[in-house]
Formats: sequence, structure tokens, C-alpha cells
Amino acid sequence: MSYVYDQAHNLARAIKESEEYRTYMEKRKIVYGDEKNKNMVEDFRQRIMKMQMDQMAGKEVDPEEIERTNNLENVLMLNTSINEFFTAELRFSQLVQDINDIIGKAIEIEQD
Repeated sequence: MSYVYDQAHNLARAIKESEEYRTYMEKRKIVYGDEKNKNMVEDFRQRIMKMQMDQMAGKEVDPEEIERTNNLENVLMLNTSINEFFTAELRFSQLVQDINDIIGKAIEIEQD
């Protein structure tokens, strides 16, 4: 059983050494090092999360709120640091998703 844990630790180290992770952490440090940028990103994330929670709860999302959030996203993407951060975050998230898919397929249990 320790072999599996050893391999998991090796995978974790490989992820931390990946270009995707290093770039994401570098861009995150830049954005979160600027209080204004950090607040804008966190406000945007909160708006997105609230809309998603409302949708999941079956509530209708206010079209004006959708428009305000889209406008905020457009403004954020004009900020080079934030744009690069979101791009790096997306690349890193894709790496993690790909790894999850590989593991999921490898341990897929056949259905009767």
C-alpha cells in the first residue's frame, strides 16, 4: 500500500515542478500582491459563485447581474496581470483535470 502513496507523492512533486503550476503561482503572486487587482478578482469570483449557486437552487439569475458580471470580466481581461493570471489558472486547471481523467479511466470499474 505504501507504493501507491509513494507514487501519489511523486505525482504531487511532478505537478509542483510543472510549467503550468510554476507559471500559475508566479502570476497569482503578482495579482494577489496588488490589493486592487486582488479585490477585483475576488469580487468577480464571488459574483460568479453567487450566480452558479442561484442557478443550482433553481432561482432565476437577474439578467442585469449577468450583464454586470460580463462587463466586469471584460474590464478584468484588459488588465494584463489579471488576464495572464486567468490564462495561467486555466492552463493549470486543465492539467489537473487531465490527470483526474487519466486516473479515472485507469481505475474505471466495469458495470454489469
